[in-house]
Amino acid sequence: MNSWVNSAEILGSDLPLELSGTGNRRALLMDALREAVRSGRLAPGTRLPPYRSLAADLGLARNTVADAYAELVAEGWLAARQGSGTRVAERAAPVTPVHRPRTPERAARPVHDLVQGQPDPSVFPRTAWLASARRALAAAPDDAFGPGDPHGRPELRRALAGYLARVRGVRATPERIVICSGAAHGLRLLAEVVGGPWAAEEYGLPFHRELLASHGVGTRPLGVDADGARVDGLTRRDRAVLLTPAHQFPTGGPLHPARRAAVVDWARATGGLVVEDDYDGEFRYDRQPVGAVQGLDPEHVVLVGSVSKSLSPALRIGWMVLPQRLVAPVVAAKGEREQFSSATEQLTLADFIESGAYDRQVRRMRQRHRRRRDQLVAALHARAPHVRVTGIAAGLHAVVELPPGTERSAVRAAAWQGLAVEGLGDYLHPGAENALLAAPADDTPAPRRDGLVVGYATPAESAYPEALEALCRSLPPAAPPAAAPPSAATPAPAPPPPTAAP
Repeated sequence: MNSWVNSAEILGSDLPLELSGTGNRRALLMDALREAVRSGRLAPGTRLPPYRSLAADLGLARNTVADAYAELVAEGWLAARQGSGTRVAERAAPVTPVHRPRTPERAARPVHDLVQGQPDPSVFPRTAWLASARRALAAAPDDAFGPGDPHGRPELRRALAGYLARVRGVRATPERIVICSGAAHGLRLLAEVVGGPWAAEEYGLPFHRELLASHGVGTRPLGVDADGARVDGLTRRDRAVLLTPAHQFPTGGPLHPARRAAVVDWARATGGLVVEDDYDGEFRYDRQPVGAVQGLDPEHVVLVGSVSKSLSPALRIGWMVLPQRLVAPVVAAKGEREQFSSATEQLTLADFIESGAYDRQVRRMRQRHRRRRDQLVAALHARAPHVRVTGIAAGLHAVVELPPGTERSAVRAAAWQGLAVEGLGDYLHPGAENALLAAPADDTPAPRRDGLVVGYATPAESAYPEALEALCRSLPPAAPPAAAPPSAATPAPAPPPPTAAP
């Protein structure tokens, strides 16, 4: 007969109530309503169900619910107003405070961002991308919405084969292209299939070296100079070499033609693999296009590329152009089904390329980046003529060379100005640093270079001039010219005032 009072939870039409115990029905209902308000489950201003509805749902007499409402109104828990029903009173309910562990405060976000790595997200071609998405979805075959092929969509592989042959001099058929979720994903797969050790340019992305190391592949540094990587340092023990031949990252400059030929000769003679990171090969300004090394020998070079610089890193679409012998092992390493790249985005990119929209976007971004680069060079010439800017013929970043020993202080000064920028030393292979420290006096490697890696693609148009101002304020001042030592017969003249070096 009284089983209703023992239920763990009774649901009204709009109000779940927890009733427990035995006794007076009105008192039990009032206790449940007070607890709902006290715990914060019924917030101030919440409208309660009409007493007739709640009485019917709970199997109570109407007068029981009406009396409970009236008494809670008198106590101040509820408020009743003609025409608006009964609501939880606007009062400070005694809610038990929730104790949360304190989290460490985040560092203040920089005001300006000149860290290399991505284009300004505001210039993503939304309208053109949407048009391609509509066309791609309308024409998509039914199998595009089933389990994905780890090779990648054939439509995208065909589009990439044509585009890369035309623009980058790549020799490939669609069957040799495997879609991945970016360059990092491609390196993971190659590390698993090829094994180690690898050689790598002494300046490069630490993330890539760490990624390879996490898959059991160690890297050793190859020296870098004005002609790119010193590939004469490769040995038979190296299973592969990771290079950025079109635009050495981050120092700038293409790999010299003689070295391009030499690295291919090394791969043929040793069975090694050249892994070509073609991260920004489409962006060049003051020079003729430099074709991919892959075009010299498709059986010994893997070209890795993505849309992270040309469109957006958010798309997570990349590709590998592989030697025939590696296609099956790499696909097997990916798994039986595509788990990484959306089929619909692959179809959209295929249409984006074949419609000419990708070429138009690259041309647009090339003009924009060149204008940004010119602004950077002009600002430094006007405000800091004593520094030298290198690596500016291509890419999305430049290197501002600094006097020895001033790099870390410049990075700290930039942070003080609210500017995020990285030092060139942040990209130096730890093995190169160790070699410099351990080298004997008669065999010292080239000293470490000081500089800032300045990415000019990321800031919004309106923020870029202020970012350049902050950069110029962060640079060390010009050193005064050295005075000649005084002779014994002639008193030393007064030193001239400091001037900027040309």
